[in-house]
Amino acid sequence: MPDPQTAVDLTNCDREPIHLLGGIQPIGFLLAFAPDWTITRASANLDAFFPAPPPQPVGMPLDQVFSSEAVHSLRNRVAMLIGADSLERIFGIDLFANGARFDLAVHVSNTEIVVEAEPTADHDSDATSIVRSMVARLQGTGTMIEYLGTSARLIRSLTGYDRVMVYRFSPDGSGEVAAEACGPDIGSFKGLHYPASDIPAQARELYKRNLLRVISDVEAAPVPIVPALDNDGNPLDLSLSILRSVSPIHIEYLKNMGVAASMSISIIVDGELWGLFACHHYSPTSPSFKRRSVCELFAQMFSLGLEVREHREVVQFERHARDLSDQLLGAVASDESLLNDPDWLSDILTSAIPADGVGVWMNGTAAMSGQTPSPEEFRQIIGHLTATANSDVVATDHLASIMPGAEHFAHKAAGMLAIPLSRTMRNYVLLFREELVRSVSWGGDPHKPVEYGPNGPRLTPRESFAEWKETVQGHSKPFTSSELRVAETLRTTLIEVVLRMADEATVQRKQANERQELLIAELNHRVRNILGVIRGLVRQSKQHDGDVSAFVETVDGRIHALARAHNQITDDHWGPAPIQALIDAEAAAFLSDRPDRITTSGGYVLLNPQAYSTMALVIHELVTNSSKYGSLSTDGIVDISWRRSPDGDLLVDWVEQNGPRVKQPSRQGFGTTIINRSVPYDLGGRASIDYPAEGVRAHFCIPSRHVSESSADHMPVIKYPRPAIGHPVPPPLHILAGHSVILVEDSLIIAYDAEDILDRLGAEAVLTAANAANALELLDRTAPTIGMLDINLGEGTSLPVADALADRGIPFFFATGYGDQAQLPDRHAHRPILQKPYTLENVAKAFDALLAMQVAGTDATS
Repeated sequence: MPDPQTAVDLTNCDREPIHLLGGIQPIGFLLAFAPDWTITRASANLDAFFPAPPPQPVGMPLDQVFSSEAVHSLRNRVAMLIGADSLERIFGIDLFANGARFDLAVHVSNTEIVVEAEPTADHDSDATSIVRSMVARLQGTGTMIEYLGTSARLIRSLTGYDRVMVYRFSPDGSGEVAAEACGPDIGSFKGLHYPASDIPAQARELYKRNLLRVISDVEAAPVPIVPALDNDGNPLDLSLSILRSVSPIHIEYLKNMGVAASMSISIIVDGELWGLFACHHYSPTSPSFKRRSVCELFAQMFSLGLEVREHREVVQFERHARDLSDQLLGAVASDESLLNDPDWLSDILTSAIPADGVGVWMNGTAAMSGQTPSPEEFRQIIGHLTATANSDVVATDHLASIMPGAEHFAHKAAGMLAIPLSRTMRNYVLLFREELVRSVSWGGDPHKPVEYGPNGPRLTPRESFAEWKETVQGHSKPFTSSELRVAETLRTTLIEVVLRMADEATVQRKQANERQELLIAELNHRVRNILGVIRGLVRQSKQHDGDVSAFVETVDGRIHALARAHNQITDDHWGPAPIQALIDAEAAAFLSDRPDRITTSGGYVLLNPQAYSTMALVIHELVTNSSKYGSLSTDGIVDISWRRSPDGDLLVDWVEQNGPRVKQPSRQGFGTTIINRSVPYDLGGRASIDYPAEGVRAHFCIPSRHVSESSADHMPVIKYPRPAIGHPVPPPLHILAGHSVILVEDSLIIAYDAEDILDRLGAEAVLTAANAANALELLDRTAPTIGMLDINLGEGTSLPVADALADRGIPFFFATGYGDQAQLPDRHAHRPILQKPYTLENVAKAFDALLAMQVAGTDATS
């Protein structure tokens, strides 16, 4: 450190408070007096300044030593001493009424008033105009570098010192010469660093109390104060003295530097010691008391200007951060997924706090962007933070100093700023700074700045001030106090976002639970309805003159038709489906021989799910009744047409022709009730059915809110009138001849039905398994040639079986009841999928396609 001026006895300085002892420099004299204005102490050099010094001034009234004018001025100044560290000055006063003028400094030390006097050197200097001129020059500077450099030049111009430095403290207590003004050919200290031990912490506290210290000649002998102790045995505390001598340690320190005289002025910013003006001269010198006072006043004005500049930078920086915080809050409010997007979050955060990488740890999941540690290293950092940190922002430019092992990835993340997003410290946003390998020039070896001397445990001064260069590794650029304040602001914003997301998630969970309960109730209702419909189908189909086969075939066809109608509205996640598909599905259950007996005409119109389900029941009943009693029971035909009304409603007409003569039914059954009341009751529309002799006619009006129309890009080309799709043609029953089929199905009833279908298709053997484990055991014992695997098996899936079949080169396809929503891994994404329920026709079609692929040489096994 260029000028650690202190008279502190540094013995045990880490345990004892500052207590300054000793004498003063011989450039002036000192008197101390009690509140009754009786002299209590005096420096031993009075005869050098007094015209006729009394033999022993101690105990004399002050007005017998000083002139009445001087005593009057002193009384006024003493009255102005307010506060523990207050200091008053009097310039050019005639102390002894003999024309010799002195500059005085007055302060209180415990119970005594201390007066220090120096002969007046500047008689005509105008302190006010000097300071005004110096401050005006400062205000004209632009950058901080210019501001510091100009201030050093101004003080050197005013005082005449060979070297004036602006010495800035770092957060760790070390210091750096940030600016310098010096004479030619004496070398430069600019950019040199000095360890914290050069100026002990206690000495820095003293710099905050006494703002200016001067040493006029390092060779001068201190002048003692008499008596050294008062009546209570207490020495005179010289903490605020302007003439006090300094410790021999510091004198030797200056001599080792080749400095003969020095002065230091404190720079106080926000009540803390920011740095010093350190002045060196290589021959004895001492600026006048008035010039030193001007320097002290200038330093205070400089400190205020520095504080304003730093505050302005902080305000601009934090305003920008608040703007980003508002931007972050607004963006996440409209899209919560952004908080899990590390690239977007990195752009936001690093524009406020410069960093090389950003990592987000949210609910046990890591997301990273930029230069960051590996995922495993990132998890180790999170574990360390969770175990050791509190809920505050954590910042370090040397991560290895707080986390063992971090030195191994310091090249990627030497510094870290951790912003916790919850009080439980489970979620974090981490900003990383990469290693900043730099060379630091020290004013001597920083690792051994002092030694213990031969006279016991007392610090000794540094002997070498040769430049020492050290390469600093494992450190990043430090995070500034402004950046930490911004981090706190962002933490508040991010926590608000997380809390908002948590609240919304709670609401969504509640709504999801409510929807789930409603879905379960709806599912229960639908299952009951389906069971009821199937039961009704069975009962209505029971008259087949004892022909069980015909009975089974009829029921099977109708149930399959209902399942296909249901698939239409579930294919697009319970979305609209075309009315044409509904009619095709219902007609297919009854018209296996003459599909052209039902014709349709109308545009490509979609019905919403509720209307689709309702009309499925209505059309089903109309087809059923017509098959039993109407046109479809003989050789007649049915024409179904639909059109949109001017109001957008869908008008549907059912017209039967060429059937048996019709008469009004004598009673109304359940089917007729569905036809008449479903559309008005469920959809708020209208329905009517008439029974003219030539054929039944029905008319329905479905409100427009239940009707959708596909865009032209998605509308298929359909020619009307067109026949409805008939029942699939029965497949050949020998398609699986010679094949051994492995069937994986977890439902016994469905598996039994599937076995029957496979037998009818000519399978030589059917190997059935209810789960993947059983299927794999079968594969170890047998050699099937083809397979049919239900994807979802209740507890697990059939994918392990699929892998085994693929490895053996055995072709197979999947089956599912989940429609097109089945998800397959990449290895099996190309496999055919059969939609349940199993029927002879769709199983045959699936095996036929699979075997055709094999015959054609298409890769059906890989």
